[in-house]
Amino acid sequence: MPTQYGNFHDFCRDTGSLRSTLPVCNLFSESQSRGGNGFGGCDLVGFSVGGSRRLANLGSIIIDGIAIALSLFLIWRSNRKRAAVGRREMQLFLLGFIIISFCEIFTIGGFTLDGAVRRGFSAVHIAAIVATTWILLMNGAVGYQFLDDGTFASLALIFGSAVILFVGTGYIALDTGFSWTGYWDDTLIAPNRSYSLYTLYQLVPLVFLSIFFILEAVIVVRVLGEIRPMFYLVAAMLLFAIGQIFQYVISVHLCNATNGAINGGLFESLFTLLAVVMIWVFWSSITEDDWPLPSTETTYT
Repeated sequence: MPTQYGNFHDFCRDTGSLRSTLPVCNLFSESQSRGGNGFGGCDLVGFSVGGSRRLANLGSIIIDGIAIALSLFLIWRSNRKRAAVGRREMQLFLLGFIIISFCEIFTIGGFTLDGAVRRGFSAVHIAAIVATTWILLMNGAVGYQFLDDGTFASLALIFGSAVILFVGTGYIALDTGFSWTGYWDDTLIAPNRSYSLYTLYQLVPLVFLSIFFILEAVIVVRVLGEIRPMFYLVAAMLLFAIGQIFQYVISVHLCNATNGAINGGLFESLFTLLAVVMIWVFWSSITEDDWPLPSTETTYT
């Protein structure tokens, strides 16, 4: 029975023709020289930057720059909350988001890059997404104090497991894009199908995010007995979801309506940034000094 699992063709088509605003689509660019006819869809041409030169996805590039600066600020702010549970772990998450934002500038930005360089950035981008969402999941587990937060054991466990995911995902993405071993060559033909990348890029981060949400909801409702922090957590999830809707559903319509000036990638970058900020606000709110733990003499700080 035919299945669309692993098929990126429609996603790539709806997010930017030959240059998609999904980094994974860059790994299939070699298919164009192997008999493919491109992704089709709306061509993201961007804005004029003088003469005949144009820069695609300028908005996302600017937002990614802001995201890097804002993440650095939040890392500094986190460092001032010396008594907060998961301070170092939250900083690891923000560092991961910085790597994602930096890679995004070159993977979906309209800079003129060699195809190999763009595929390299795309592989790192995808690997960073998987590793960073894993770090976020581990942040959700930190509040349960299976290990003392901020200790060498806690940080080594989180960082080490994230590195394993980063290297493993990065290798699969690189071997898909560069065909080093030929193992993934069958994914480099139309309709741009890759079961492994579909699982790692589309599904695994969603599973990690869902588990993080559940872990934190239990902490807030069952342990802290509070409701207010849930507004921040739900807001973060909604902002992220809105960004994905812009990316996958609205993108092609924006591109057609603006004659290729912008697409959903701009708003995906914006709403993802806002979601990360709200996650930090949520974490900051549950590490205040005035949250009592039921039936204990300690606080969640």
